[in-house]
Amino acid sequence: MEEIFKKYPLLKDQNVPRETLIDFELFLSILQRGNEEINIISKETAKNEVIRERHIIDSAQIIDFVDLNSNIITDIGSGGGMPGIIISIMIKNQKNLSKVHLYEKSHHKSSFLRKVSRNLKLNTEVIQENIFEAQNLDSGTIMARAFKPLPIILDLVCKNFSSYKNLIVFMGKNGEKVLEETLINWDFDFEKKKSITSKDSFLLNIKNIKKKH
Repeated sequence: MEEIFKKYPLLKDQNVPRETLIDFELFLSILQRGNEEINIISKETAKNEVIRERHIIDSAQIIDFVDLNSNIITDIGSGGGMPGIIISIMIKNQKNLSKVHLYEKSHHKSSFLRKVSRNLKLNTEVIQENIFEAQNLDSGTIMARAFKPLPIILDLVCKNFSSYKNLIVFMGKNGEKVLEETLINWDFDFEKKKSITSKDSFLLNIKNIKKKH
């Protein structure tokens, strides 16, 4: 069983229990099988060892920013379940009762997310609709990975959520420039954390979003 820890060297400082890593591996096998039928992630990544780092570890690293005291955690564009499914696996094994809402407008991907949730006994709700059309949403943490540009995400949170605790956004290699430009029109408190999977990327933990007039 020690083999499993060797597959996740970047998580060694995060105290991730073995049960969680086993669930990650189960998720991976369902993802790789599902990816042969529908395009969930790139075919190249799916076959490759980099899949753990690029998708699972990358998603798992936000756990410190997730508000675990809230009833609902929302992944606003879940796709193949990164980060929503990954966070749901982590909190299940912490015996936490937060429910993860996974928004995904694609029928095939929504079916895939439901299947994963059933197989891994996750506390999720898969909502097959366009998040931009959903109104008066309540959430603790909101998560966005590989979804839309930062200003569009901020606008969505302001317009479509009546309450939320914080927003976590994954920022890529142009992230600093994007952040700087976004702050011209938006006001928010934020904390930055360097990504453990890519030297050019970072995570933003955002609170108190207001549009500047």
